[in-house]
Amino acid sequence: MNHSASLSAPPRRTRWIVIIGLAVLGVAIALLFPRRMLMMSAPRCMAGRWHGCYDTFNGVVLMTLVALPLAALVAGALAWRRRAAGVPSAWRMSLAEVGMVHGTVPFVWLTMMPGAGAGIVPGRFSLVPLRDLVTMGPLGIVGNLLVFASLGFFAPMRFAALASVPRILALGAGCSVLVEIAQYVLRLDRVSSVDDVLVNATGAVLAALASRHWWRTTAEAPSAHSSATYGAA
Repeated sequence: MNHSASLSAPPRRTRWIVIIGLAVLGVAIALLFPRRMLMMSAPRCMAGRWHGCYDTFNGVVLMTLVALPLAALVAGALAWRRRAAGVPSAWRMSLAEVGMVHGTVPFVWLTMMPGAGAGIVPGRFSLVPLRDLVTMGPLGIVGNLLVFASLGFFAPMRFAALASVPRILALGAGCSVLVEIAQYVLRLDRVSSVDDVLVNATGAVLAALASRHWWRTTAEAPSAHSSATYGAA
């Protein structure tokens, strides 16, 4: 009797949790970098200069925060187009897509930044688990946890096929392995470490567990809808 109302409730809850997720991501990034450090890169970033902005940690983080309103506008435009076309769960799909991209690309960019000896020193790798974890320090561990956190949080909300912990673990580990291989092949003066893969994948899983209520609902919704349609027929 209140079937339509019950169907409209999950998208509203999903919309708010995604918005909150984006806000939490922005706060987490802001807390990692003091305001003074971020503002040091502001003049060059606002002038559109590559050197001193997009090739520095502070500049990338600053531009990620500045682009949050633009990301929200893009999500709104995508949702409006989908709703006009009659696509169900338009807000959930749009916000999840924007959240995945906006929350993942900057971190991957940071991990792919070349060191001082890029192109000169040979590629290095570390395949002994937990050996490099001690040298990461708290900031390094938190940063590695956040690299694919947005992907783990939003991907199972957007794609029902990814709505399981083992699949998110495989997704996070696979993406991290690709990044580590790229660092080694491109000789970016970085150490390709198995510990980075472990921490990156753990961050994706923890983020997925934080949104589990919503992505499990997303995965179960099609079967429930099909059963209701079959019963009505």
